[in-house]
Amino acid sequence: MRLSYFSPGHGRWGRAALALGGLALLPGCDFNFWRMDGHQSTMVASGPVAKAQLDVFYVTCWVTLVIFILVGAVLAYATIKFRAKTDADEHAEPPAQGHGNPFIEIGLIGASIFALVIIAIPTLRGIWYTYEVPAGQKAGAYEVTATGYQWWFKFEYPKEQIDGVGPLVTGNELVIPAGRPVVVQLRTVDVIHSFWVPKLAGKVDMIPNRGNHLWLQADEPGYFWGQCAEYCGDSHAVMRFRVVALSAKDFADWVAGQKQTARTVAAQSTGADAPKVQFASFKRNQYGYSGKWAADAAVSPLDNWKQQQSPAPDESPVLIAQGRRLFTAKTCAGCHTIRGHEGIGITGPELTHVGARTTIAGGLLENNPDQMARWLRHPDQVKPGNKMYTTGYVPNNVQLTDDDVGALVAYLASLK
Repeated sequence: MRLSYFSPGHGRWGRAALALGGLALLPGCDFNFWRMDGHQSTMVASGPVAKAQLDVFYVTCWVTLVIFILVGAVLAYATIKFRAKTDADEHAEPPAQGHGNPFIEIGLIGASIFALVIIAIPTLRGIWYTYEVPAGQKAGAYEVTATGYQWWFKFEYPKEQIDGVGPLVTGNELVIPAGRPVVVQLRTVDVIHSFWVPKLAGKVDMIPNRGNHLWLQADEPGYFWGQCAEYCGDSHAVMRFRVVALSAKDFADWVAGQKQTARTVAAQSTGADAPKVQFASFKRNQYGYSGKWAADAAVSPLDNWKQQQSPAPDESPVLIAQGRRLFTAKTCAGCHTIRGHEGIGITGPELTHVGARTTIAGGLLENNPDQMARWLRHPDQVKPGNKMYTTGYVPNNVQLTDDDVGALVAYLASLK
């Protein structure tokens, strides 16, 4: 079909329409790319630190917009005013050249300095504010330590000590009290990582052999997406985590539950047969994501997290017992800790209450049986270069049958 009206030869309006049409087609004929309220949007501030940083961004945008309009207006005026109107004008000698107008030059320098001052004042104020918890709020600040690994995050709670063990430790999901400043001490055990929760605070690097920190606060209970923001290796792009902000009561209940040892499901007679379990199949090297909440708008991410804390009503004690034995037999206990059960490893995330988390694989996959089975079968395909595969599966020649995977999934899901 011939689109003569929009052909390049039709004129400037045809070319402009064609360009706009092509721009709209870039994201797949979907104008949702203009939206800026996604999971990791910096345009939605849910805490005072993010709000202060967003204010600085807006000030910068307004100042540069004014500069753009003024410069564009002068350029348009000069283009129209002094354009060649006749053939004679096109071949005329250029006018006499001069040094310029000192008044205009000094005025432009002064205007530039003034614009920089307008941007600098809120920027410096924001830097001082976001660096440290304000004096009036320090007394009520809560402290956690975030440690970056290739490619996951460990979170320690120094104020929540467990007798004979040490501080409470979780992996990839940072649970904090809402409405209260939280100081995050930033550490790394390997390369440079960067801690970033866009809706709560800007990014700050985790640097080897150097302590760093930031503070953040969630104004209300909520569920927030985080990301490593510094390239750190093969799976940097899928090094994710979550921040869950709870009310004071819910947070205290969560801490009390996390301090308990791993949940033990009552065993049945050894003669019982383990049920067969089938899981969904996935394409090779297909990255995963948590899509449940997008598909079910009635379930908010925070409500989904709360539902995840309860044991599944159809869990199988036989499968769980079998999976617990396999956890040791397949050398999983060498890298992971499950307090009260087997496992004293520190290479991988602590799994004492892994069944209560909404994500696995460093915040990449939704924590459900299908995704857990996928992760156990092919960790190298889901997250290339991860230590679970390179230092666990390969040297120990870990081989898992479908029955093994079903039992391990049942066991890990029971750890609420």
